[in-house]
Amino acid sequence: MNCIVKFFWIIYIICIWLPLGITATILCAIITITGCLIGDDKIWGFYPGMIWSKFMCLISWTKVTVTGKENIRKGQSYVFCSNHTSIFDVFLIYGYIGVPFKWIMKKELEKIPFVGWACKAAGFLFIDRKKGRRAFNTLQQAKNIFSGGVSLVIFPEGTRTRNGEIGKFKRGAFEIAREMELPIIPMRIDGGFYIMPYNRLYPYPGTLKLTILPEISSFNPVDHDDETGKIEAIRELIINN
Repeated sequence: MNCIVKFFWIIYIICIWLPLGITATILCAIITITGCLIGDDKIWGFYPGMIWSKFMCLISWTKVTVTGKENIRKGQSYVFCSNHTSIFDVFLIYGYIGVPFKWIMKKELEKIPFVGWACKAAGFLFIDRKKGRRAFNTLQQAKNIFSGGVSLVIFPEGTRTRNGEIGKFKRGAFEIAREMELPIIPMRIDGGFYIMPYNRLYPYPGTLKLTILPEISSFNPVDHDDETGKIEAIRELIINN
């Protein structure tokens, strides 16, 4: 992006994108919280966020392409695992995956005004990473929410990439899949690191691509080394697609 185009783009960000984005986020949060209080969080915890995400991509001049949606079976709950390139990954998955799900999120995000409140009302799971494996005990109390096709989305890297490469996967997502006896669907995101890397406060126009890979029907390694190998195999599958 040359200097003149960048100048006018920043003016657009300040005068249009930022006010519209803040307004849409607050409105989405209010609708989500209200809807979940009086209705089904499977509906109100997903569809307002889906519309919000598509709107955020639209005002950011972000083109979206999705392939592999045929790999998702209707009515089946999954653990979706994706690489994490940018904050725009949230808009991409929320807006375009097309099936109800819950996020697993860092405990710190629960404190964000409106966004954190809406996520809590929608039944998303907050994990305190400082507590390590003990944090996943809460999942035993939440199994009933992953029924009727409601799935789970998690970024196994734990944080956004710092260099555009796919980092090492943590075990959490795969422990969840094993404990809850859910199939895994790996996903790959491309384009987010260009649009808005972790160290930039505003997006550039670009293209986001979501590739949904075929499900892995079971994840039940017999020992620690076997689990490590399977996790690395899934990571390689995402890297190579």
